[in-house]
Parts: sequence; C-alpha cells; structure tokens
Amino acid sequence: MQRGFINHLDLTVSDLAVSCAFYDKVLGRLGYKRTSEYEGEVPCWVLSRSRSTISIGLHKAKVSTAHSRYSVGLHHLAFHLASRADVDRFHEFLRSEGIAVLDAPAEYDYTPGYYAVFFADPDGIKLELVYEPRFDQTAV
Repeated sequence: MQRGFINHLDLTVSDLAVSCAFYDKVLGRLGYKRTSEYEGEVPCWVLSRSRSTISIGLHKAKVSTAHSRYSVGLHHLAFHLASRADVDRFHEFLRSEGIAVLDAPAEYDYTPGYYAVFFADPDGIKLELVYEPRFDQTAV
C-alpha cells in the first residue's frame, strides 16, 4: 500500500437498500466491486489499482437528520476520471439513470483544465467526478 493514501471511507445513509442500489450503479461504473468480506451489515465496495486499494462502506443512520455539507462532517467526495470525455459520458449515464445532477460538466478554475460534474446521492451527499490534467499520466 502507498503510505498516506486513504484506506477506506464509510458513509452513513438513511436507507441502506436505496443507497446500495445507487452506489452499485455509480461505484460499479467507476470499477469498484461489491464485496461481502466485511463482518456485519456494512455493504462495501472495493477498488484496487496498482499498489493502492480503497473501500467505501455504508452504515445505516441511527439518527434521522438531513445531510448538510455545510455542517461539521463531509462536504463532498470526488472521484478521478480519465478524461473530459469520460466526465461527459458519466454525466450522460447519470442523466439516463435519473440521478440528481447538481452541476453539469464544466471547467472550474481550481487548477488548470479542471473539468467536473457534480451530483447527489439519495441522501443529498454531494459527489463529484473530475478530470484534472495535472494527474493525467498519459499527458506527462
């Protein structure tokens, strides 16, 4: 494993069945594989690349409060994509699946060439798909 990289991320959701269906679609399209290797009732998806592995798990909320990215906690979660065209294709996938798109693909001035689409999971957790040329191994 590469020292300092994120090992896993767990999200709390209001409805496990609804969120599992959503994350099966989205994470599956990103190359994550659903696994049952974890004990208990924590659905989990794993992505392994080269020397890095990350898992994303879901926990059922014990308190019923709406998610707010401006409260203490998670603001949003971003995933790398391979190209601007990849972002555009994923945007079309999101629309075809009826997933709430918050901001259509556009270039942002965060870093040169930053291109992203923003969308929400069933609980309103903001997710992002981004292509950043500075991380593009083929452009180096």
